[in-house]
Amino acid sequence: MNSSPRPSLFLAPSVNTTTVVTTTTTTTTYAPIPLPPIPPPSSPKDPKLYPLYNATLPRSLREFPLVFPGGSRATFRDGEHREQEMQEEESVVEGNGWRMVKRDESDSRKEVGLIEAIERYGRKRSYSNENMMEGIETIPGLVTTPPPRKKVKGHPPPHINMNTAAPPSPLPSPHGSPPPESIWPSAPPSGHSSPQPQAQAQAPLQPDLSLTTLLALPTLLSHFSSLPPPLQSHVLLTFLRHSPLSVLRTLHSVLTPTLARDFLTLLPPELVSLILSCLSFPDLARASRVSKSWRAIIDSDPVLWRDLLKSTKIWFGRDSEIAFADAIVARRRRQGLPAPNALPLPHPYKILFKSRHLTRTRWVTNQEPKRLTFPAHGRSVVTCLIFSHGRIISASDDHSIHVYSPVTGTLIRSLDGHEGGVWALAATKNTLVSGSTDRTVRIWDLETGRCTHVFGGHTSTVRCLAIVKPEWIDHENDHGIVVREKWPKRPLIVTGSRDHSLRVWALPRPGDDEYRCYGADDTEIDPSEEDVDDNPYHKLHLHGHDHAVRALAARGRTLVSGSYDCTVRIWDIITGTCKWILVGHTQKVYSVVLDINRNLACSGSMDGTVRVWNLSTGTCQHILAGHTSLVGLLGLSPSYLVSAAADSTLRVWDPDTGEHRHTLAAHNGAITCFQHDEFKVLSGSDGTLKMWDIRDGSQVRDLLTGIVGVWQVVFEGRWCVAASNRMDSTVLDVWDFGNDEDDEWEGEPPGGLYDEESDYSDEEDEMDRAQVEADAMDQDLDGIPSDPEYVDVDQDQDLGTTDDDEASGLPREWRGMSTDVESMTRSSTSREPSSNHYRTRTSTRTRSQREGGMPLAPVPPGAGSSEPQLRTLPSTDETPTRPRTRNVGHRRRWQP
Repeated sequence: MNSSPRPSLFLAPSVNTTTVVTTTTTTTTYAPIPLPPIPPPSSPKDPKLYPLYNATLPRSLREFPLVFPGGSRATFRDGEHREQEMQEEESVVEGNGWRMVKRDESDSRKEVGLIEAIERYGRKRSYSNENMMEGIETIPGLVTTPPPRKKVKGHPPPHINMNTAAPPSPLPSPHGSPPPESIWPSAPPSGHSSPQPQAQAQAPLQPDLSLTTLLALPTLLSHFSSLPPPLQSHVLLTFLRHSPLSVLRTLHSVLTPTLARDFLTLLPPELVSLILSCLSFPDLARASRVSKSWRAIIDSDPVLWRDLLKSTKIWFGRDSEIAFADAIVARRRRQGLPAPNALPLPHPYKILFKSRHLTRTRWVTNQEPKRLTFPAHGRSVVTCLIFSHGRIISASDDHSIHVYSPVTGTLIRSLDGHEGGVWALAATKNTLVSGSTDRTVRIWDLETGRCTHVFGGHTSTVRCLAIVKPEWIDHENDHGIVVREKWPKRPLIVTGSRDHSLRVWALPRPGDDEYRCYGADDTEIDPSEEDVDDNPYHKLHLHGHDHAVRALAARGRTLVSGSYDCTVRIWDIITGTCKWILVGHTQKVYSVVLDINRNLACSGSMDGTVRVWNLSTGTCQHILAGHTSLVGLLGLSPSYLVSAAADSTLRVWDPDTGEHRHTLAAHNGAITCFQHDEFKVLSGSDGTLKMWDIRDGSQVRDLLTGIVGVWQVVFEGRWCVAASNRMDSTVLDVWDFGNDEDDEWEGEPPGGLYDEESDYSDEEDEMDRAQVEADAMDQDLDGIPSDPEYVDVDQDQDLGTTDDDEASGLPREWRGMSTDVESMTRSSTSREPSSNHYRTRTSTRTRSQREGGMPLAPVPPGAGSSEPQLRTLPSTDETPTRPRTRNVGHRRRWQP
């Protein structure tokens, strides 16, 4: 027996009305009539060959009404989907203290089976015939009692066997068909001719062709299944040709979705990418809304989005796309994405395409972006401005650092502790590093606002700094083989000072023991007298420059520093070696940028030129001339090098060929700040903040006008922040160029320095901390001589305004101007997972060499220079920023 649900026929209740003196209406509800089930197939049917076998039929074919002769009504219901419908009907609607009662619960009417109803009909018919004699008038009031007699035993109602009904079909049965058994009981015998039954004794159901067909459907299906396929097609087509339009439409609604084939899910991925590559971006957006499978295929295809980035000319190269993808993957890994049973996440290239498309269009088409203006730092100059992880961080010469919300303009944190103006900032995740004229470097926790570490050692203003994050670089090992390694092994801090030197520090991890240098909490004690040997985070002291270090840039193992001694130096921050002394500028160097992908560095000078240096050979590849005054700012992106000068112009160059692209000339004063990407340049000067199209050099719009001056500007993704002076007060302006639906707009930080990857590998976490530091910094302590002797000379150093800027005669807006590197430093992300821990090569340098940054081999005069002769430098006695040398013998120590 087949245990699957059987189709049923639900008879409508019958209504009989009897009129004597009063009218009595009787309603009879019938139980469902079980119809013969469709026999299961002898073998499982292949869904590919029988796609309709398990298809879901529309409700109009699973349940429909039937009308039989005599007006009886019934409803056919397919048993295959009955259980699901019953579960839906069983859902109870209720609330607190009430429940909706179904009609079946309040209706106490008893259902009558079909056989019982037929028996009632038979009894009523027999009784009526026995009490009615033909031609004899019934006398009223006379009770006639028929004599008792033995009734002729009638045939009992037969057992309804629906499966044995023969089909009303002209098709012959292969084994012969048994005589059909009637499901209706025989009428009781009577000696009279049976008159027509009265209305009140009408049969509950008069069988017709519809019921006969339903009863014979299993046999019809058996006959049809045994036919050859051509004949099956002929039979069905014959039926369809004689079907009305409404039937054909119903069949079409079932056949069309069932026979449809999703070719994207059936074809190989290579062909799918080829097909989708022919679609434009709007067509792809519409196709991704067809189904979940199409969206998953389109979103996760890296080749498709890479080709789309290239075809729309927003593929920049120089590993910028790989860095973006690595940052997205690292963020998802940290957040535990994708979630179980969730849709596949889009490929990072898809997010990158959307972000760059929005960056290219929104900044131009959104003529009225959301704008927020609020005061900051009173009347003081904003010296540094960065945008990091949805926070605005500004530093000022009023000794303070503020953290604001770009959405509300609320002051989130005020970081106080410096005793001088803050002139250098760098942030990574929740850690902020600041440098000040009080000669200290401070580490801040942005979550709590606490100053966790204070580093001393510099004897003059800390003018520039950078955070160097671990990243994969090509490095030549001891055997002269170029290998790809991750450097540095842990995050580092590099600081440059007016004391002519640079220092390398280890960036403290969150949760590390706090360290505060000598005199950090006592304004009467000079922190420059700190013995850096007591600081476990101090790694290297790089000597070599003969004047103040004005700018620096660092990536991987390479450090570039520019100084007022007119030279640029290239350092290895792991070994402390000075690899090249780049000589060529005739005046002070104010700005430097580094490109480790091209293996070049660029420098801007007061001599009005920009020089492009080859880091492999130490030679000058290009001299970019055109500015007529100090080049104080430089910016580098994958395709453009931008320089800003005091001659009120900006120039766009090709960093590979040195070709001059555009001159951006519309300002009336020296350029005080700027930032650029592959689409635009934002520049600030006296009274205006302008936006330029970097591709054609045209001016797009003015973001600020009618102000006194613009101190700083920074943008990322949809956000733009500018610090300016108006009405004798300093304000911050925040623009949001995005819309409410632009949640996936990801910004690309300057220089491609992302801040998502973990700074420490699992293997390093398992190693001993001291061993990690030793391996990371390549320090060999075989020979430890005593500290070198220092000349006991004391020269007062002012903690306020920069003396060398005053000596240079620069305008006020150029004093302390921040470069793109020192104000926008971010951490970089790894490009590939690390499974091996590369140990650095050991060195035989002495402690004095390490402290002084002396190279392993002496650098010959003019080495790494594009000029044959070194320029004569001024005597150190005549240098206005000669550092104060510390008196070791009379140093005051803090006593607990």
